[in-house]
Amino acid sequence: MASLIHDGPSLPLPLPEAHGPGARGSEQETGSGSTRRRVLTGAGVAASALVLGVAASGRQPASADARLAAEVHSEFLHGWRGYRAAAWGYDEVRPLSGTHHDFFAPGRTFGLTIVEALDTLFLMGENLEAALCCDWIEQHLDPVQDASVQVFEAVIRLVGGVLAGYQATGRRALLGRARELADRLLPAFTASPTGLPYTHVNLRTGAVHGDVATLAEIGSNALEFGLLSRLTGDARYYEASVRAYRAAVSRRSALDLLGTSLHVETGRWTDTAAVAPNAPVDSFYEYLYTAGAQFRDRTLRSWYRTLTAAILRHQAVRIGGRLWFRAVDFRSGRSVGTRTRQQELGSFYAGLLAKGGAPQQGVAYFDSWTAVLDRHPVLPESVDCATLRPVDPSGLLRPEYANAAFDLWRMTGLDRYRQAAYRWFTAMRERQRVPGGYTTLRDVTAPPGSPQNYGDLTPGYWFAENLKYLWLMFSATPRFDYRVGLLSTEGKALVGLRQRWV
Repeated sequence: MASLIHDGPSLPLPLPEAHGPGARGSEQETGSGSTRRRVLTGAGVAASALVLGVAASGRQPASADARLAAEVHSEFLHGWRGYRAAAWGYDEVRPLSGTHHDFFAPGRTFGLTIVEALDTLFLMGENLEAALCCDWIEQHLDPVQDASVQVFEAVIRLVGGVLAGYQATGRRALLGRARELADRLLPAFTASPTGLPYTHVNLRTGAVHGDVATLAEIGSNALEFGLLSRLTGDARYYEASVRAYRAAVSRRSALDLLGTSLHVETGRWTDTAAVAPNAPVDSFYEYLYTAGAQFRDRTLRSWYRTLTAAILRHQAVRIGGRLWFRAVDFRSGRSVGTRTRQQELGSFYAGLLAKGGAPQQGVAYFDSWTAVLDRHPVLPESVDCATLRPVDPSGLLRPEYANAAFDLWRMTGLDRYRQAAYRWFTAMRERQRVPGGYTTLRDVTAPPGSPQNYGDLTPGYWFAENLKYLWLMFSATPRFDYRVGLLSTEGKALVGLRQRWV
């Protein structure tokens, strides 16, 4: 078995140049459509604590709570053992039936859960298990399978997960594997006449398809591609991300709002509803802020400020004294639909607002979701904002509320966010734990423990996100730099991992 410890010195980490008017790295039109290659340069390695949203006071994480950290650790290992026993080497486990699920393509596996769990295992000090994951990725993860994969999911899950593994261990083969994957995904960007990426690409042939892309599919790649450009000195990845962002943001309305989806080849809007922070646009805004901060990209940061101001101006609404966000037509600002509905996927936005310069709104939005948690201990997939009743009652082991609690705790140091996250955790443990791990629910309002209500799936993201946020809040692990550490939309620790043994 290969060693987890890095096998050589880390690569230098130059920063990408800032984009935008007057910046040394301003994007230049080439007229040829060819992608330039250059070494990215800039001052410093990590963005400042203030830019990344850590409390301006410089507050360090609260002292560890060993008992609660041990509970979180135990539950993660319970889920991990269920995966290892029933589905090792496959994408996802079905814990009730003891079978597996292919996430990207039927009959094809990428060992998704192995990739998703790698940096979580490292953060929890599970060195042997993390090393086994590295070994599997190096020996079995095939980036040239004859499979058409969704680019968005492959970037945030596979590329991001392998990069986080490299950041944790320094094993150079992981960086090479991440680059192979990204190279196989790049045709989705480079084959596009507009810069908006096609949604799917065949990893073996490079054939692309899917000519209508949502904002999340367009913009959720700048962190992974930016880090890959930084580590390799190859600008193609980050430049593809910025070009895609520019193509979307340049098509905003006079109200500075964006719709939901664009036609990749014509650049025309196919859905003009502005639905932030709900899916399928959610992580578009998250990456604008986080990549802009991490890579000191003034253009991305400016776009984030402009678009967020418009969302708060035209979409924020108070219902029953609680802050929610309505869907509106992006040109007129008029409401779309008769009811305001919100997806659990959008609850992460509370933390993003707080980090991005609107802390009062971030706290208010978190409190709105806490009111839902008061009503439904396991958050439903979507709710009616007026009544807090489920619109979609399924419970899909989503991590976004815990993500927001983690971000707000880092921002403020207030223990109430850790308490909220722990309450969320205990409800998940009481209602979604099964002998083979954790599973989804068909209806969060059904009595707990009903076998007919179990969905028989542990999504790969559960291993990447759900318990990582809790572990970081309660463990005070020395393997994570709380001052500058950075998690992706898939919970991958892309910045701030410390290669050390304790």
